Amino acid sequence: MWQATIQSSWACTCAALALAWVAPGCGSTAQSTSSAASTSASTGDEVSTGAELVDLVVLNELQQGPGNITVTPDGRVFVSQHQFYEPEVPVVLVKADGEVVPIITDGALDAVLGIQSDDEGVVWMLDNGLRSGTEPQLLAWDSRDGQRLMFIDLGEVTAKDSFVNDLVVDDTHRSLYIADPAGGSNAAIIVVDFEEQLARRVLEGHESVVPEDVDLVIDGTPVRIRQPDGSELAPRVGINPIAADADNEWLYYGPMHGHSMYRVRTSDLRDPTLSAEELAARVERWADKPICDGISIDTAGNIYISDLAANAIGVIDAERNYRVLVSDPRLSWPDAFSYGPDGRMYVVANQLHRSATLNAGTDASKPPYRVLTFKPLAPGVVGR
Repeated sequence: MWQATIQSSWACTCAALALAWVAPGCGSTAQSTSSAASTSASTGDEVSTGAELVDLVVLNELQQGPGNITVTPDGRVFVSQHQFYEPEVPVVLVKADGEVVPIITDGALDAVLGIQSDDEGVVWMLDNGLRSGTEPQLLAWDSRDGQRLMFIDLGEVTAKDSFVNDLVVDDTHRSLYIADPAGGSNAAIIVVDFEEQLARRVLEGHESVVPEDVDLVIDGTPVRIRQPDGSELAPRVGINPIAADADNEWLYYGPMHGHSMYRVRTSDLRDPTLSAEELAARVERWADKPICDGISIDTAGNIYISDLAANAIGVIDAERNYRVLVSDPRLSWPDAFSYGPDGRMYVVANQLHRSATLNAGTDASKPPYRVLTFKPLAPGVVGR
């Protein structure tokens, strides 16, 4: 565990695993971000199955593959555009009528996946820098007036193969927690303290952040990465799902490729006096989980899970038991969640397993990609 003062310098980074995921020339087709999304009232394959009746509704249909999603306190929907689909701009506003409006169009951001609004409408964007080889960075952008409040360079707390992927904004403690699956064995959590202007890399290589040796198979097809020599690699991705409870007391997380959900107190993550061994001893294995991408937590302690293999949304309840809430063909790689001020949960489905990057070099994805909503089991924190 180490720390570095946040700096504003830029430098090149070489991330071996991430380059395998995002290298150009993999056969994916760029799509224009100027194409408008179409508003939909749940058309097409509409049969949902699961243990419970869930009010799953298609809010928008997109022509460009989304990454993550956040909803601001005033109800605006912001979506990062997944770099696997080579977007022209990394982040867009999706209006209620389906219009897609690019933001941050001057090249200040390279490749954004993680995106989350705080309780005042400041949207934090996590730029992994892997399309152009720039340093990973954070941008705090005020959605109310478009002001760029803060850039934070993460170069000194990332590894050569880092792929900073998702984040949690902790308004209570003025902190951020970032998932970095990196190369697998060196996966870690990055803790950013706004007040002290310090960032630290913690739990690197701990069992709670590194991937397990499990295959992801969706619709009968294994997820595979095509290597430059023509061989195929079954990816193993470490920490990706990450979320804090409503009180920002506990951080829940785990490896994407893994069957365990863990938790640790955020106070322990923020404590620089703990040794690596002491912090590791405070991590708890919380529950079983499927291979998943994004997660979210409500005020009752339910953890919503993007169950990738099942085209489903599941939940780990407060008693630590997992069950499927809804399985639906429209949930083709449900990537990320966000509560909205209307009390509904928003989720994007981006067909990532059909992208050239994860489909052995062949792009089998087909628009529309979707923004959907459903009624969760309990209220939650808007924006995440």
